[in-house]
Amino acid sequence: MDHESAWYEIRLEGRIDPRWAAWFDGMTLTHADGTTVLHGRVADQAALHGLLQRLRDLGLPLLSVDRVDTNQPQRKPL
Repeated sequence: MDHESAWYEIRLEGRIDPRWAAWFDGMTLTHADGTTVLHGRVADQAALHGLLQRLRDLGLPLLSVDRVDTNQPQRKPL
């Protein structure tokens, strides 16, 4: 498995206010159907684990973590 930077899409149950976007290292936050989706580049596995710890601290249930193809179009930010 590649341990270098990669694009991820992380889906949470509930809504994170867009003002928290800076807390997530420039990831894009979008909302749909009662969920929040974070999308963006993560530097490495250590950074991914740190991001997941921050999300855990918010107390929102984690629905999915997907590594995505960089050729996919990015989601439009809120």
